[in-house]
Amino acid sequence: MSEDTGTTRDYGEFVAGLIARQPSLSRRLQQVAQYLLNNPEDAAIFTIVEIARRAGVPPSAITRFAKELGFDGFAGLQSVFKQRLLGPRMPYSERLTAVKRQGPSAVADPKDPHQVADLFIQAAIDALLRLREDVADAALVPFVSALQKAKAIHIAAARGAFGVGSYTYYGLSRIGKRAFLLDNLGSMRAEQLKAMDAGDALLVITFDDYTPETVELARTAHADGRTVLAITDNELSPVAGIASHVLYVKEARLGHFRSQVPAMVLCQTLVMSLGYRTPAVKTTSTAKPRKPA
Repeated sequence: MSEDTGTTRDYGEFVAGLIARQPSLSRRLQQVAQYLLNNPEDAAIFTIVEIARRAGVPPSAITRFAKELGFDGFAGLQSVFKQRLLGPRMPYSERLTAVKRQGPSAVADPKDPHQVADLFIQAAIDALLRLREDVADAALVPFVSALQKAKAIHIAAARGAFGVGSYTYYGLSRIGKRAFLLDNLGSMRAEQLKAMDAGDALLVITFDDYTPETVELARTAHADGRTVLAITDNELSPVAGIASHVLYVKEARLGHFRSQVPAMVLCQTLVMSLGYRTPAVKTTSTAKPRKPA
């Protein structure tokens, strides 16, 4: 494929090729790949210099990445992301406005909590708009079906994803689904995983920090023949290739902080969807009936 031929590679084809080439990419080029997949709007509208700055790499690394993937240069690579951006969903002008609002530089006075709050709120809104687009193409039905089929769901989520995992455990428990949170209490993570039965499923939640302990749990469960379900950020995630079903969430990142809003919304969607398929949980009241007056 060449820029000069006038052909444009489909985004899905590009991602599939990237997954196949990932093992041969250098660490720097994998850094470029992770950024582009997590920020496809940036790749479509910004210059190579700006993308390099945001990705934390020199512009030459992006050029090398493009050529490694079979493009003549950055323009050909960017055309793939432009094609994706100009699809039949959110208008280009709205996407451009949303993307430009992101980033810590948008805060005029970082000491003003109102401005900081506005930045995080806007980032969450933008991330939810992106999630709505991604969910339209996501395999939600088979994912929920896999959760329903599992006798019990064991949840592995640590560090930045721990809050989302904990809430998912709470939600599943509330709808009557047997659930266990692998919280590593007493450094017993491995022992907790061994409690999985053959008909159980491991739900792994991890994003671009890819907590090593979480990834290791997923690999161990997969090696033991257990069902692994994953919620992660992109196709290059180390848990994507070993999960039978995967859902992707591209969370807004503001400096060292990551918005958990889109991941939380996705998990709430899964819990509620599963709840509609689960018989109502009977509750027993311990209160004594009041005598009539």
